[in-house]
Amino acid sequence: MAKSIEDGEQPARVEGEDEKIQPETRRSGISTEGHDAEKGPGSGQYAQIDPAIASRIAANVDDFMTLVNEANEANERERDMKLSHAFKVYPKAIAWSMILSSCLIMEGYDTAVVGSYISYPPFRDKFGIPAPNGEHQIPASWQNGISGATNVGEIIGLQIAGILCERWGYRYTLLSALVAVVAFIFFPFFANTLAVFLVGELFQGMAWGVFQTMTVAYAAEVCPVPLRHYLTTYVNLCWIIGQFISSGMLVGLVNRQDEWGYKIPFAVQWVWPIPIAIGTYLAPESPWWCVRHNRKEQAEASLKRLARSSGFSQRDADAAMALMIYTDEMEKQVSEGTTYWDCFKGVDLRRTEIVCFTWLAQTMSGTAIGGLSSYFYQQAGISDADSFKLGWGQSGINFVGTVATWFILNRVGRKTLVFWGMIVMFILLLITGFMGIHNPPSTAEAWTAGTMVILLSATANFSIGPVVYTIVSEIPSTRLRAKSIILARNAYNAINIAFVNVVSYRQLSPIEWNWGPKAAFFWAGTNIIFTTWIFFRLPETKGRTYAELDILFENKVPARKFASTKIDTLTQGTEVAQKEQAELIVSNTESRTVEG
Repeated sequence: MAKSIEDGEQPARVEGEDEKIQPETRRSGISTEGHDAEKGPGSGQYAQIDPAIASRIAANVDDFMTLVNEANEANERERDMKLSHAFKVYPKAIAWSMILSSCLIMEGYDTAVVGSYISYPPFRDKFGIPAPNGEHQIPASWQNGISGATNVGEIIGLQIAGILCERWGYRYTLLSALVAVVAFIFFPFFANTLAVFLVGELFQGMAWGVFQTMTVAYAAEVCPVPLRHYLTTYVNLCWIIGQFISSGMLVGLVNRQDEWGYKIPFAVQWVWPIPIAIGTYLAPESPWWCVRHNRKEQAEASLKRLARSSGFSQRDADAAMALMIYTDEMEKQVSEGTTYWDCFKGVDLRRTEIVCFTWLAQTMSGTAIGGLSSYFYQQAGISDADSFKLGWGQSGINFVGTVATWFILNRVGRKTLVFWGMIVMFILLLITGFMGIHNPPSTAEAWTAGTMVILLSATANFSIGPVVYTIVSEIPSTRLRAKSIILARNAYNAINIAFVNVVSYRQLSPIEWNWGPKAAFFWAGTNIIFTTWIFFRLPETKGRTYAELDILFENKVPARKFASTKIDTLTQGTEVAQKEQAELIVSNTESRTVEG
């Protein structure tokens, strides 16, 4: 990953400078004159692999020339692939990824149920205490504790996933979590106290932590570049589908006053694991995982199972294998380790910063209000029945928002969509806050605030909500992808435990701070802080293969230049390494001839 070369007007040469310029041009391995002639002055920046790294790769493989040329062929095939061709050749990859991502339906369903239970009449009557207004309320300390237990469970589950996936692969790690969650559902279903309910959420959170990492990593590794944003954002869509089913269930049972009013929604969770587990068992393992563990035959078999044979020839399979091996070797030469500590070394530190802060931006953007929407609506003065109906409608709108992302994300890019989504959310939060100036708000103000929260949630699920899954799966190196996603999601969980849950529940609770809609002002402040970070630090990864992203990061290309920096071919920068290996082969052949 070598030095990047700026195109532009060549300065006039001064006598005596030729000796400095020529060696530098030879080291870079890029013909700037060719680029200038083709692209014109000031057209942008070029990057390539470091020749020294290419030489080390060549020393590690038998036929470097064939490897790099086949890798370049696969790289250009992916980069230039039309979307229609990708859908035609990779329907099986899409199907397998969707099956594994369905695990997140369970998480979306249960987190929506638990988030709504604090405002759900049967649950409040069973576990709540009388509030000044005469209604039963779940104390804010228990609300924080239950949400915190879920997040702690997810942190534990994520760390377990990082260990297990290295040994077992993505599929068997997911299968173990699916089996465990069947048992964990018994805790909240039979809970007679909030303490037992809390323990159940802790254990279920462990399974969800596994789902959060493995599904995203698998989706990112089984499809070509044109399909990557569809399958990674589909992970978010599964979460929304779970919320939608949950909201519909709660609307249907809101008038039921006995304990089955809150037990039935938990019992429904036993429907998911068995069919998802069967699909997960039958799915092919990630070919990237197989390459990283030197299981090349299994990797090739997985590639063929992910594509239609009519559109994926043996030559395509060989080239795809070469690209994965070349990318893996390139990353090993930069950072050989695959531990959590390696995520904080060298160029991987920057990549870790990006994935962690992007996921932090999602939870600090103001989505906390949307996640407690039914409770927010009630505290704004809307009836229980109308609150749950609004929550159900909000889930439907979120679904539409995520699907709409599919049609625009590859046009405008990841960074642009996230940045402007944050700006719109900031404006909506300000409007929501102003609706709470009068205490209590009028009916019109309450419904306006509720409408703003729906629009806020819809905007989040059109921008940073789904796009964060694409960004955190694209930014890390392939060898550290799972661990980087785990660190990012744990940063998200940690900030929720230590800050978001503590603050948001107290802001809205009538027996605590009782801010009502004015809480939106607070989240507008956190939103603008992370919007600023996105503007300066988030790079654009649209249309890049993993090999190209490795080169860009190793070249330390600034975030603002990621989109404009060009990588013509993967062979650039490898010329010296190819020549050295060819000379070595000739020398060895001549030696054997002389000896013979």
